[in-house]
Amino acid sequence: MTNADKARTLIDLYDAPEILRVVNIWDVVSAKAVAALPETKALATAGHSIAATFGYADGQIPRDLMIDFVGRIAAGVDLPVTADLDDGYGDAGETTRLAIGVGVVGANIEDRLAPFAESVAKVEAIVKAAEAEGVPFALNARTDAIVRGGDKPLADKLTDAVQRGRAFIEAGATAVFVPGVLDADATRTLVDGIGRNKVSVIGLPGALTAAEYEALGVSRISYGPMTQRVALTALQDLGTDLYANGVIPESTRALN
Repeated sequence: MTNADKARTLIDLYDAPEILRVVNIWDVVSAKAVAALPETKALATAGHSIAATFGYADGQIPRDLMIDFVGRIAAGVDLPVTADLDDGYGDAGETTRLAIGVGVVGANIEDRLAPFAESVAKVEAIVKAAEAEGVPFALNARTDAIVRGGDKPLADKLTDAVQRGRAFIEAGATAVFVPGVLDADATRTLVDGIGRNKVSVIGLPGALTAAEYEALGVSRISYGPMTQRVALTALQDLGTDLYANGVIPESTRALN
């Protein structure tokens, strides 16, 4: 498939009645392992996990390193790849152009609660850059209205998220990512305000299941750095066992 074909496939997955489930990956080998599962329809990178892989704090990895790495992931699999590109690195349009150039066909890009007009303009720049490249880029525009909303009541945070989300959709975003642990009532408020199949969530401890979010009209569920944390927990637990004269389990699969 061409980049444009992969992008259209990804957008169709967002628009489908079934929630798009993406198991976040952070390097080529994790991408190949997840891509091999028959249930996998698209891949999503976790920016936090990639930054951690290179020893950076979340959001601090340089753009050139991130673009190089997500390009390696995209080249290593045949599925559509959507990348976490932090806040766009100061020039979201150019970052989008670079990402498309290495085979990425969608992205999460954060507003970090920047001023409203500035945040909408960022979405517009991303959409314009993708159009210039001839790729219907699947932008999962992230608003941090809840996670960066401070001490404001949840109702006010949800109002902010809906206002920003509507504007992002009108500016051409495919979906709006609202991170945070969202219960059914909060999710219903977001879907009612932004649109059915237009809201993207993260599956954190204490959140609803994918099926429950799907019933509420959510478009996509991802897991951010949690997948890498599970993998690292397994590695650390294995290390403890091996230090205690354990052996590699016979059930271990040759995935690398």
